[in-house]
Amino acid sequence: MMETKILSQQETDDAFDEHDIPLMKVKGLSKRYGEGCEKCTMDDSISRCPECGALWACRDISIELYPKEILGIVGESGSGKSTLMRCLYFEEQVTHGAMYLSIFRSGKADLFKESSQIQRYIRNHMMGMVFQNPWMGLRMHISGGGNIAEKLIAADMYHVGSIRCRAAELWRRVEMPLERMDESPRNFSGGMQQRVQIAKALANHPPLLFLDEVTTGLDLSVQAKVLDLVRQLQQELGVAMLIVSHDLAVIRMLADRTVVMKHGRIIEEGLTDQILEDPQHPYTQLLVRSLL
Repeated sequence: MMETKILSQQETDDAFDEHDIPLMKVKGLSKRYGEGCEKCTMDDSISRCPECGALWACRDISIELYPKEILGIVGESGSGKSTLMRCLYFEEQVTHGAMYLSIFRSGKADLFKESSQIQRYIRNHMMGMVFQNPWMGLRMHISGGGNIAEKLIAADMYHVGSIRCRAAELWRRVEMPLERMDESPRNFSGGMQQRVQIAKALANHPPLLFLDEVTTGLDLSVQAKVLDLVRQLQQELGVAMLIVSHDLAVIRMLADRTVVMKHGRIIEEGLTDQILEDPQHPYTQLLVRSLL
């Protein structure tokens, strides 16, 4: 039996209001592909080592995410932002670094050092994930309601009636036609598949939600509807969100604070309004100019 206390939502809100502590804290996260050597281990100015060929996808990333906050991570393809997301969701094993959740063991346990069983428990009970490609986040051979049920069962809900009721509630919340809940997501449009992903990710009432390039490949009108849905759900549910995008327009619409990544490193961070109005790094200035 897992001896881990999860705070109730009211206890969590009270604790955060009183102490103003981060929900998630990440310190010095680095991810290297390849064996590495003394040169690239000691020289943090390179992404790909000319000696051994190792690639540092993330290098010394430190971020904090507060309750009910939306933190945006923006950068071009290859900047390391999606790798960072996969590391935080325990899909990639980090090379160095630490991660803490305030609602798990009083925020004192480094989650990267926990067993795969405990990491799976945290992911099933405290996290939700919406992938860029719906085929990564959904099982296309089972129904949309079945996808939501899968997440609920992983979070220890086993009563069939309760599962069905919760699935229908989420289905309506993401504005999907209820009569299509028993239909396979493979028959849905891209925007509808993203809505099913969002419903699945929210099934276990997670305090923390990851969204990775959720509007990529969608038509502009569909993008706007998905972003409106995300913002509406965040305001209603108060869930903290980490949103990764290469599109600063998406970050502008959703994020309270923004982190800018390039070549696996954080090059600038601050309030989103400050980033947009007075960017300091030349790369961020280029991103902002492309948005105007």
